[in-house]
Amino acid sequence: MAIQNRYDFVLLFDVKDGNPNGDPDAGNLPRLDAETGRGLVTDVCLKRKIRNYVGMTKDQAESGENLKAGKQRFEIYVKEKAILNNQHERAYVAIGRKDVIEGEEKKRKGGDAVREAQDWMCANFFDVRTFGAVMSTGINCGQVRGPVQLTFARSVDPIVTSEHSITRMAVATKAEAEKQQGDNRTMGRKFTVPYGLYIAHGFISSFLAKQTEFADTDLDLLWEALSNMFEHDRSAARGEMTTRGLYVFKHDSELGNAPAHKLFDLVQIKRSNGAGTPPRSFIDYSVTLPDEGPVKGFTGVTFIKKVG
Repeated sequence: MAIQNRYDFVLLFDVKDGNPNGDPDAGNLPRLDAETGRGLVTDVCLKRKIRNYVGMTKDQAESGENLKAGKQRFEIYVKEKAILNNQHERAYVAIGRKDVIEGEEKKRKGGDAVREAQDWMCANFFDVRTFGAVMSTGINCGQVRGPVQLTFARSVDPIVTSEHSITRMAVATKAEAEKQQGDNRTMGRKFTVPYGLYIAHGFISSFLAKQTEFADTDLDLLWEALSNMFEHDRSAARGEMTTRGLYVFKHDSELGNAPAHKLFDLVQIKRSNGAGTPPRSFIDYSVTLPDEGPVKGFTGVTFIKKVG
C-alpha cells in the first residue's frame, strides 16, 4: 500500500579534496553559483547516486515474473547504457499485449493498454515509482510524476576551486611515443574543492505516491540509500564524500501540517571555527536541530533524525 503521510527532509553531506559534481560545459569544474560562489550539486547527480545504490543492493534480473506473484521489484530504469524502449517492450510482453509492439496497435502508441503498461513499469522499477519518468519515447508507457523530489544541493559557504597539474607516465599509442621522442609524460588538469558542506531539501507527496504505489518499503530503501550512497561511490575524482545528516519531518496528514520552508528553517548550520578561518572539516560547523519527536510549535509534525 502506498505511503499515507507527507514527508519533508534535509540532506547534509560534505566533500573533501574532491569534485562532487563537475560541469562538462566548463571543463568539469565544480558547479557553483556565479553570484555567491557557493557550490552546487544537481538533483540529477543525487538521484544517480540513489539509483546506483539501489541497483547495487537489489536484484536487477531481466524478468517480470515477480509482478505476477504480487511482489514489487527494485530494478533501475535509468542506468548506464540502458535502452529505455527495450524496457517498455518488456512491459507490454508482461501484460500480454505483445500485439502493441508488433502490430497495428503500435500506430496508436499503445492505445488502451498504456495505463496497464505504466502500472507494470511502476511496479517493477524503483526509480520510476520514486522519481517518476517520461516513458512515451517510441513505445509508449505513459508519463509518471514521482512522489520524491529533490532540490539542488548548495554549499553552506562559498567554495574555492583548486586546480592541480597531473602527469601520466604512459601513452596510449606507439605513434604518441615516437612523437614525444623518449619523454612519454603527458600533462593534465584536475579540479577539487578543498572542503565543502552541502545541504539539499527533499519532498515526498503521498498523493503522488498513490499513482506509483510508492510504499513504506520503498521509503525505507530511500532513507537507506541517502544514508549510505557515498560509501559505495568512491573515486579519485570525488575525494571523500560523506552523508553528515539526514533529518526527516513526518506529517500526520497527507496534505501536511506545516509549510516545508518553516520546517527547514529549524535546521540551523553555523560556523564554529570563526569567520576568518576557512572550513576544512565537518567539525568546523555546528548543527542545531529540533528535539526528536513532536515538533514544538508545529502540531502534527514529528522530527526524525536518520543520520547525524
